[in-house]
Amino acid sequence: MEFDLDDAADPAARAMEWLVLGAAYFLLLLFLIGVFDLFVSLYRLLAAGDFTDPVEVVGLLDSVLLLLILVEVHRTLVAYARGQPVLRIVVSAAIIAVSRRVISFRLEDYGTGDEALLAAAALGVLILALTVGYFLLDRVSVPGRLEL
Repeated sequence: MEFDLDDAADPAARAMEWLVLGAAYFLLLLFLIGVFDLFVSLYRLLAAGDFTDPVEVVGLLDSVLLLLILVEVHRTLVAYARGQPVLRIVVSAAIIAVSRRVISFRLEDYGTGDEALLAAAALGVLILALTVGYFLLDRVSVPGRLEL
């Protein structure tokens, strides 16, 4: 009897598919909890009369963007489990994550102006690179290349 590596790897591949689906359902649960928490936070903000406070509004926006990141990671897991391309989804999740950091950027988080400037420049470069990468993934097709 000959040992076949593909046959030996099949149970591990099936187990990984189930684990990926389990992670997707876990993210769905986190998303539902996050949406509930968002509505509770919005209610508290309105009840306290702080809905015009920019820090509070940015905090809510930060929560919304975090929920969008959860959605994108969930989409990535589901697409991966289905054997579909995931690179565009990953890049769009990265764009949302960096945008979240840009929106919540506060000078007080940095010791000096040079540190803040360096962080802002790095975030700008990241946004530009990810946007160009997403555009290229969306527009460029290479014959014979596997879909990413």
